[in-house]
Amino acid sequence: MTSYLWRKYADYVYTKWERTLLWDMVDPYRRPKSFTPLVTIYIAAFYTGVIGAAITEQLYKEKYWEDHPGEMVPLMKPMFYGGPWRVYRGEVPVTTLPNAP
Repeated sequence: MTSYLWRKYADYVYTKWERTLLWDMVDPYRRPKSFTPLVTIYIAAFYTGVIGAAITEQLYKEKYWEDHPGEMVPLMKPMFYGGPWRVYRGEVPVTTLPNAP
């Protein structure tokens, strides 16, 4: 029984080596993996963000118009960026600092 198991194990290892050798020879000739799924996901994520930002800004304008009818809507403060930012045309929204006097 023991010799039978050793023979089966040796056959398994030998055929495994043969398979590895065969695929190592074929591997350089395989087609490269496609970047299409990755690019598609990145494009979808980008446009999802663009549409989300447009909807957020529109809701901000509508809320401002309800509270201040007939006035010009000031620029919307960035939601996810707390650092300094400059506006070339228009007014910079007032930023509230927690420890400002």
